[in-house]
Amino acid sequence: MTATPTAGSFQTGFAIRPDLLVEARGAADVRAAVRDAAAHGRSVAVRATGHGLPGPVEGGVLVDTRRMDTVEIDPVRRTARIGAGATWGRVVEAAARHGLAPLNGSAPGVGAVSYTLGGGLGILGREFGYAADHVRALDVVTADGVLRHVTPDAEPDLFWGLRGGGHRLGAVTELETGLVAVDRLYGGSLAFDGAAAPQVLRHYLEWTRTVPDTCTSSLAALSYPDVPQMPQALRGRYAVSVRVAYTGSAVAGEALVAPLRAIGPALSDSLREMPYTESHTIHSDPPFPHAYYGEGLMLRELDAGSAARVLELTGPTAPMMTVVQINHLGGALASPPPAGNAVPHREAGFLLRLLAGTDVAAARHLFARAAGETAPHGLGRALNFSFGGGDRTGGLHGPGTRERLAGLVSRYDPASLFGGAYGVGDDAV
Repeated sequence: MTATPTAGSFQTGFAIRPDLLVEARGAADVRAAVRDAAAHGRSVAVRATGHGLPGPVEGGVLVDTRRMDTVEIDPVRRTARIGAGATWGRVVEAAARHGLAPLNGSAPGVGAVSYTLGGGLGILGREFGYAADHVRALDVVTADGVLRHVTPDAEPDLFWGLRGGGHRLGAVTELETGLVAVDRLYGGSLAFDGAAAPQVLRHYLEWTRTVPDTCTSSLAALSYPDVPQMPQALRGRYAVSVRVAYTGSAVAGEALVAPLRAIGPALSDSLREMPYTESHTIHSDPPFPHAYYGEGLMLRELDAGSAARVLELTGPTAPMMTVVQINHLGGALASPPPAGNAVPHREAGFLLRLLAGTDVAAARHLFARAAGETAPHGLGRALNFSFGGGDRTGGLHGPGTRERLAGLVSRYDPASLFGGAYGVGDDAV
């Protein structure tokens, strides 16, 4: 274990100034850090890759877990044991050697454990549910410095809360999760000129009413910067893209996306059959550190008129560059696992994601206007996608779930060492 005053982060828009940074190499280091923080009256926050922020850490201890990056696959039981600092890319590669896949998100550089604690909306979510639904066990250091092995049978209340409640209940050092028998898929992205945004949006929403649960998709709209890191066909243009992940055959996949291709001429078309190890190319999330502030709105339904007005607010004439993504939900995402967990808003049909720069006042004003357009269908906010360091906790969980989580905090962290209130976990994308 080493302690230093500062550390780098994938999120560059907000400063992190803990009194102490602990670079943990194992559970023993995490236990020591938590016990020392409790003894000196300091708060504790946890960070893996830093795609999101761990909440306010001024005057506290930041436990960096990126070196705890072990990944162990059990191909017989179809499980993965994942260290707190392991990224989804490492888990995907390890599982693929056995013809298996985790319920990973779109970006391979995101921390798998933190993402799962926030629920974990994966690229195969409509078929298999949230990543949190597949967790079998967790090892967590609670505020008393005890390393607990948490399962449905051992401390079932804590098992419920850690899966979907974020990491306000302790520092998870490892988790075991189930894998699915997927080694290839049909998918990719289909991009259209932004001038056709209302038409693309209308056809996309109509299309989502027809697709099977084996198809998970999203629509994204943004003005691509004219820089070498962006795809050549999209560089410097406002474009609307439909992203698709489908586990059926390539032949069936071609038939499935035919209505999308019929919308009109595409700027780019990467739809194809691919090994699961290439699934990150569907979204091609930026791999380089940058600054961002965001919101995630869970919606019961989404109509084309409201969605079009959101795109008008956030398009090329918006006061700041904004990325909009609409995720189609439903399917297995609507069905909790037998034991239940803290993942909220399962009745949502769509997730509206908004990402902007770090002028927080301007971004929040823009997000509020977008939220107003969809207010009749609003259910709450998505923990994994409410970026910004835990500055907004309202709406992340419904009243019953929030009260139950508060009860767990009172039981396991009465001094609120880990922050108490339910804000954003570490890795939110």
